[in-house]
Amino acid sequence: MKHKMLRTNPFAKTFAIRLLPVFFAVLALAFFLPSRAKAKDLDEIVDYTIAVNINEDATADMVYHIDWKVLDSTSDGPLSWVKIGIPNKHCSDIKALSSNIKDIHYTSNGGTYVEITFDRDYYQDELISFDFSLTQDYMYQMNLLTDGETVYQFTPGWFDEIDVDRLAILWNMENVSSVSPAAVVEDGYYVWESSLPKGSRFKVDITYPNGAYNFSKDKNIAPPKSKFDVFWDEYGVLIVVVAVMFIASAMIYGAYIIASLIGWMSSSGFKQSETKIRRTVIEYYPNCPGCGAPRPEGIKNCEYCGMNFVKSEKIVEEKNVPKKFKDFKDEIFSHNSEGTYAVSGVPNTYIHVASVVVPHRTSFASYLSTQKATSSRGGGGHSSCAHSSCACACACACAGGGRAGCTAKDFYKTNLKMKYFEE
Repeated sequence: MKHKMLRTNPFAKTFAIRLLPVFFAVLALAFFLPSRAKAKDLDEIVDYTIAVNINEDATADMVYHIDWKVLDSTSDGPLSWVKIGIPNKHCSDIKALSSNIKDIHYTSNGGTYVEITFDRDYYQDELISFDFSLTQDYMYQMNLLTDGETVYQFTPGWFDEIDVDRLAILWNMENVSSVSPAAVVEDGYYVWESSLPKGSRFKVDITYPNGAYNFSKDKNIAPPKSKFDVFWDEYGVLIVVVAVMFIASAMIYGAYIIASLIGWMSSSGFKQSETKIRRTVIEYYPNCPGCGAPRPEGIKNCEYCGMNFVKSEKIVEEKNVPKKFKDFKDEIFSHNSEGTYAVSGVPNTYIHVASVVVPHRTSFASYLSTQKATSSRGGGGHSSCAHSSCACACACACAGGGRAGCTAKDFYKTNLKMKYFEE
C-alpha cells in the first residue's frame, strides 16, 4: 500500500520541540507554586464539642467548646485568633462564653465563620480552652427522604491543616424520629464521637415529624454541589490558563502530529485479538472512612455519606504476585470464570475476575521512528509502508495562615440573589 507523506516546515517543527520544555515548566510552576511547602503542624485540636438544642421556630441553639493546643509558635507566630466554620450566614446571637475571648463576630471572608480574637498570644505547648454559642437557621429540609418528615443535615466546620483528636456532637433527643449514623444516648442527647484527620468531615442527619416544630419550606436547604463543581470553583481559572497555553503550543506542533496519526491509523492494521483473564484483588474498609458506618455486603459506596468503601484495587498477574497476596496466590488463580469471589480467611477481601480483549497493533512511537528514518533519506514524496505487529461536606481553601476551620461556602444555599458557593 502506498501513501503520501505530508511535508512539514523544519523551522516550525524545531521551534515547537524547543517550546515544549518551556510549556511543561510553566505548567509545573502553575500547579506547584501556589501550594505551600510541607511543614510541621502548627496546631492540634484536642477536643471539639458541639451541643445542639432545637427551638420552637426550628432554629438551633449551638454551644461550642474547643481545646486548642499550639504546637509551633515560630513558623507563623503565636496563636492570637481562629476562625471556626459554621453552617451558613443565617446565624444570630453570637456570644463568647469564656473570658479568654476578647472579640467574637461572624465573617464571610472565604466562607461562613465565627472569627475569634483571644485575650493574648498563645505559644508552643500552651492549650487554650474556649467556648461560644450562636443561634443557627436554615439547617433542615422538609420531606427530604420521606413525605411528612424533616431532616437536619449538619457537618461541623472541619480543618484542612489541623488534626482533631476528638469531635463530639450532642443533639437534644426531644421529638426526634431517627438519626444517622447510629449514636449513643447520654442524658437526653444523641452523641456522636469521632476523630478528624486533616481535611476530614463528619455529617449527621436528624429526622423529625413535620409537625414537631414550626418548620418552613422557605428555609429548605439546597442539594450540595457535585465534587466536579467544587473542583471547578477552586481550580477553573488555572485550568483555563493552562488550556490556552496548551492550545497555543498545539497549533504549532499539531499539523505534524495529526498528519502522522492519519498515516499511522491508515497503515497500522490489527492482528487477531486475544482474550485474557484479568484478576483484581479488591480490599474494602469494614467501616466507611467518611462517617464510620459499617459496610453492607456487596456495597461499594456508603449510603449515608457517599464515600467509597474500596481501600485498594490491585491487578494481579501470576508472574508477579505482590508479597501481601502470596499467602492466597493459589486461590487467586483458581478462579477462571467471570465474577467476584471472597478470599477465604481474609476479611473484606475479594477477587474480581474479568475477560479483556487485547488487540495487537503497530505502536505510534514505532511508526514515527520509521517515518523519520524514511524522511531522512530524502528525495521522493512516496514511500512504501509495511504492516507490522507490536475519579454539611465541601472542599474549602482556608484563609489565615492555616488557623481556620473550614465550612461550606453558603452550603445551605440561602442567598437567593447572589452567586451560590456551596458543595
